[in-house]
Amino acid sequence: MTTGRTDAVVVGAGLAGLACALRLRRAGASVRVLEASDGVGGRVRTDLVEGFRLDRGFQVLLTAYPEARRVLDYAALDLRPFLPGALVRRSSRFHEFSDPWRRPSRLWSTLTAGVGTLGDRFRMARFRGRTHRGSLEELFRRPETSTAERLHAEGFTTEMIDAFFRPFFGGILLDRSLSASSRMLEFVFRMMAEGDVALPAAGMGAIPEQMAKQLPPGTVRLGARVAAASTREARLESGETVGGDAVVIATEGPEAARLTGLPAPGSRPVTCLYFAAERAPVAGPILVLDGDGTGPVNNLCFPTQAAPAYGPAGATLVSASVVGGAAADATEAALERAVLAQMEGWFGAEARGWRHLRTYHIRHAQPEQLPGALEPVERPVRLENGLFVCGDHRDTASLHGAMVSGRRAAEAVLALR
Repeated sequence: MTTGRTDAVVVGAGLAGLACALRLRRAGASVRVLEASDGVGGRVRTDLVEGFRLDRGFQVLLTAYPEARRVLDYAALDLRPFLPGALVRRSSRFHEFSDPWRRPSRLWSTLTAGVGTLGDRFRMARFRGRTHRGSLEELFRRPETSTAERLHAEGFTTEMIDAFFRPFFGGILLDRSLSASSRMLEFVFRMMAEGDVALPAAGMGAIPEQMAKQLPPGTVRLGARVAAASTREARLESGETVGGDAVVIATEGPEAARLTGLPAPGSRPVTCLYFAAERAPVAGPILVLDGDGTGPVNNLCFPTQAAPAYGPAGATLVSASVVGGAAADATEAALERAVLAQMEGWFGAEARGWRHLRTYHIRHAQPEQLPGALEPVERPVRLENGLFVCGDHRDTASLHGAMVSGRRAAEAVLALR
């Protein structure tokens, strides 16, 4: 069975696919979006469990992302920011490390925090200035190395790198080894300095839902898994073919490789555990980091501290992230025990009362982007006449990169009309 033709068939209703479809529709093109799962968003989805909103892996929106500002209605998302900075657990104590440019009242506590040296604070100011210099395009043209090598070249002490950068950017880039491209470090550092780190009040899944609502009813077809794709059609597992003048593969990297023959980008895995608690043991919406690197949890937060609607009235949601693939090989019970034991060491006996809600093992949370992967940052989206590809594996491994690549793919399709 073959359905009627359309201007473009987009395979995947994640952020890249939705951004592509929106750009095409605004140019007057007809679009069908085929999504294998039961909802839009791809890796950016939120589940409702016992009144708690659980994002599928801890995620945030950096409000300074230029593409997000263009595509999204921030006011409608009712964004709730985290405090700029982090609490670093180091040598059995918590040390507050804030952004003094955005939170000047915490300058003294940041200067005297037992993380790194006073010289590291001045190096941080210098690095901040360098990442702000010039346009993003100019930033992405700077020499590329690993994140670790870039930090060492800036003169940061080993103590500062291990206690702060390794858990902080290791959590963002899902890479405690800091082997990821230095361009990602500089890009994310700039975005975090220029805007908020925020959650939509209704969960991260509100982002793709807002995008999908801007498309005409019936544009997105759920439960439509594509078995094969070519320059003019997508064939579903059911045997049905959906034809179009262009086909855009907008899936995550491993699936895009299967459908197009492109090299697989490699995967950065993460495991996220959610717990229900009576109260948050820290004040305010702030990220908590493992500066010792001794336990399974790399970073922890309490989403209800930032966005109360993430949980029922009076309840606290705990989000604990374990970076790397080893957690997926442990039994659920063993991992839960190890996480709670670490949290009891941090917060005392009250952590024993945390009730496990759900664990998410995300084997492909981000594409791996080692030095060289972002040379250039914007990889080609046109494979051949009629076949295109987009996703965070074609740009920066970020929500921004996913949306940019979707727009670029749409513009490449439009250029051939």
